[in-house]
Amino acid sequence: MDILYFAWVRERIGLPKEKIETKAETVSQLVHELRAREERYEVAFSDLSALRVALDQELSDFDAPLTGVREVAFFPPMTGG
Repeated sequence: MDILYFAWVRERIGLPKEKIETKAETVSQLVHELRAREERYEVAFSDLSALRVALDQELSDFDAPLTGVREVAFFPPMTGG
């Protein structure tokens, strides 16, 4: 599964993209796995209310299932101006 990181999420993790193998069944479980990897992931995912997630380029929720998903993207909420 491809994991994409955007904006400050990418800056905190230090990667724009990575390919991982996971047994997670939901986005929340995936985040839990990532947070357990290293402190930089813990920092990036410390406040999920400050993050949005897209599954295969469709905006989704953290309780969404990952069955059949090829790409997960994490990014801060979009703001306009």
